[in-house]
Amino acid sequence: MFQGKPHKGASPVSSGVSAEHGFLVFQHTGEVIQAERTLREAGFAVEVKGPPPELRTGCDMVIVFDLMREPLVRGVLEAARLEPLQCVPVRDALLEPVSLFQIQEYGDWFMVRAANMKITVERATGKIVNVSGGGCPDVPYLAALLTGQRIGEAEEPRIKGQTLCSYSLQRAFEEARRLWRG
Repeated sequence: MFQGKPHKGASPVSSGVSAEHGFLVFQHTGEVIQAERTLREAGFAVEVKGPPPELRTGCDMVIVFDLMREPLVRGVLEAARLEPLQCVPVRDALLEPVSLFQIQEYGDWFMVRAANMKITVERATGKIVNVSGGGCPDVPYLAALLTGQRIGEAEEPRIKGQTLCSYSLQRAFEEARRLWRG
């Protein structure tokens, strides 16, 4: 098994859906977060998505990657002592991972949900008008820091957050920032 990082010339995994992609299932969300960071640092462009309902294990996120790179991906994860429960090739629409994001339009506002965290932005100004969801102890603190700030200028939740909820809020924040600019 490959034990090191891919060499600098190795082309990273496409973040879009390739003809041959799969996803890694982990027991705990913390492992997904660590695996995503580890693989990105190793040069792989991976995506975090929700698993299809048939494969939910308690963790509501999976890592999507280019299946042609499986030996390299597994080698990097093994070196980091991360072991997925399973690697699932996506050959059927029923096994397709689902977007981590849900977007709701509310007239002058839009809301982005990532896992259990939600952020609502006023479209005209980019002002964050609400942060909600989750059950982690840092959510009220992060909500107080973000509410009233402009999405393009606000400090990212990952800077002050320490929990799974702050990770999900970071993802919702990034998507809201992308949507507001776009």
